[in-house]
Amino acid sequence: MRTRRLPGRHRRDLERQATYGEVIAIREFRALWYGQSLSLLGDQLAQVALAVLVYDRTGSALATASVYALTYLPSILGGPLLAGLADRFARRGVMLVCDLVRAALVAVMALPGVPFPVLCALVFFVVLLSAPFSAARAALLPEILEGDRYVAGSALQNMTNQAVQMLGFAAGGAMIATMGPYRALALDAATFLASALILVIGVRRRPAASGGDGAKPSMWAMTRAGARLVFGDRKLRTLVLFAWLCGFYILPEGLAAPYAAKLYTGTLPVPVITGLLMAAMPMGTVLGAFVFSRFVSPSGRLRMMGWLAMLSCLPLIVTAMRPPLAVVLVAWVVSGIGGAYQLAANAAFVQRVPAERRGQAFGLVHAGLMAAQGIGILAGGLAAERLGPEPVVALAGVMGVTCAAVLAMIWTESREEGTAARGGAQAPA
Repeated sequence: MRTRRLPGRHRRDLERQATYGEVIAIREFRALWYGQSLSLLGDQLAQVALAVLVYDRTGSALATASVYALTYLPSILGGPLLAGLADRFARRGVMLVCDLVRAALVAVMALPGVPFPVLCALVFFVVLLSAPFSAARAALLPEILEGDRYVAGSALQNMTNQAVQMLGFAAGGAMIATMGPYRALALDAATFLASALILVIGVRRRPAASGGDGAKPSMWAMTRAGARLVFGDRKLRTLVLFAWLCGFYILPEGLAAPYAAKLYTGTLPVPVITGLLMAAMPMGTVLGAFVFSRFVSPSGRLRMMGWLAMLSCLPLIVTAMRPPLAVVLVAWVVSGIGGAYQLAANAAFVQRVPAERRGQAFGLVHAGLMAAQGIGILAGGLAAERLGPEPVVALAGVMGVTCAAVLAMIWTESREEGTAARGGAQAPA
């Protein structure tokens, strides 16, 4: 009995790495890319504007922090339920409706004199609508980009997102000082309208992934079915846990301000140190995503995933020795580079989830991501009150490396089992 081997040309096709140029040449991807980047830039500006606005009105740090916390809560609560809309209805239509409704809500926020409770409610619903929008966009992207183009496109979008976040936070304060928080919120509303226009022009219509015939299941039924799909499959469950590992290595960003105060030596102001710390991991993420997507083969990415996951947390342990700023910055940049493993985990997840259920699956994962980050930052902040930021960041690194090592072993074992199963099932030649 001989096993049938893949033809050499087919193996080369599977290992062929897509270029950024061929991805950018695809019109629909450009539309999603431009729209997402424009909307994200407006959101970063709005976050700064909202913080300034709330603090000016209330003079309360607690109220300001509470409004910021509202940016996590809706995704955690509404993500698993509303993400199913991306499978139930046409995904382009879901994105358009979300953009238009968010534009209207943010426009109301931009009106002077809106009561504080109403402002909080508007923030909640604006963020809530990001769940079906993100799920629809994530589910639509694999239909536009096939094979390794999906990884290249995801890397390009990831790098753009990180760059936009750095630009938005860096320039947000200066812009708000010039135009005021209300005009900044009005600008954010305009970015949602611009995003909707780009989608209408650049993305073609597609039918709903679930089909138009027969009775549609309820949202609760779709949520339960999505949970069974994601957590009932060993490989999918492992990939989801890889994604949620970010709760450990994102934690230091939530402690950047108190950590900066500890690192202050009189040379650089504390706000500047805080900005450098918050920019370090996004910078590493950009570098890692570029190298990982451009110079590592598709199969190599899967082999390296566990090692890079451990690298995303390992450098954080050095903070236990209370090193100077330069060493901390290098460690956090390296941690960001390790976070590039998320590209491989995301691509493997997409390949394993049926196209008609991707929206719900992505929504569940996104809700878990938000929960992992929010809980991680909250727990880290509480611990830092007693222990200080340095040991808390180091402890997050130790816990993250331990979890990553366990997941790496499970992933390697499941891949070997899958390879053996495929080999045994090959037809005789």
